[in-house]
Amino acid sequence: MSQRLVIDLDACRECAECTATCGYPYRGENNGVARLRESAGFELTCRKCEVRSCVEACPNEALEKQDNDVLKRYNMRCTGCLSCSMACPFGNIIPAAFEFKDAACDYCAGRSNGAPECVRTCPQKALVIEKIEAEQPGLYLVGERLAVRSNVWQKKEPAGKK
Repeated sequence: MSQRLVIDLDACRECAECTATCGYPYRGENNGVARLRESAGFELTCRKCEVRSCVEACPNEALEKQDNDVLKRYNMRCTGCLSCSMACPFGNIIPAAFEFKDAACDYCAGRSNGAPECVRTCPQKALVIEKIEAEQPGLYLVGERLAVRSNVWQKKEPAGKK
């Protein structure tokens, strides 16, 4: 059983703008929560269309479908034009996550006594630390340290197709 940062995407969407403070020490203005939301969204709420209109719409090739079918955004290529967001037919690419100043969350490794800064300051309590054994209905593991609580869209095979 391992400790994971759990983000509740449904509760997280209640805020128009994330006000949770990020404890990442090298960029004071960095909001690591935005990066976590983006990763979780690409992993769980993206419909993983066969033809990725979001990828095709990007003039800078900043979005790419990885081998595991999950989107990846290359931050240094992204200019924030939001073409991908407008091209997504399901509205799953959140424009608020596209800031140039960005760094991956390091989960406050070795710096927090108790809960990380984002957990302590999230007004919606959408971020918590929990001991998680395995995926459960509505709770999905993303990487080594993140879990996401959300209602996830899943593609179903047409009737009669196996």
